[in-house]
Amino acid sequence: MNIYVGNLNYAVTEEELQEVFQEYGSVSSVKIIRDQHSGRAKGFAFVSMDDDSEANNAIEKLNQTEIFGRTLKVSQAKDRGERRDNSFNKSLDESPSSED
Repeated sequence: MNIYVGNLNYAVTEEELQEVFQEYGSVSSVKIIRDQHSGRAKGFAFVSMDDDSEANNAIEKLNQTEIFGRTLKVSQAKDRGERRDNSFNKSLDESPSSED
């Protein structure tokens, strides 16, 4: 399961975040999202755990918990298509066809 971790302290490392989640089970990967240009952390990350029950337990125990001086927001990550309503693309898809 892919887990979204928001409101992260900008100084947290992937190794530190992995240690936190390993208390709840096996962690496959940790990816702190960084700005392309500055390299600075954006304050959120994704953690992958293979076992869904361990992942759900981690979400339940860590959501709204203060770690590294910030209250974390932890939830199951949404697929890219589910993240936001992309009205621009919808309007293109719904445009009338020119089949006259």
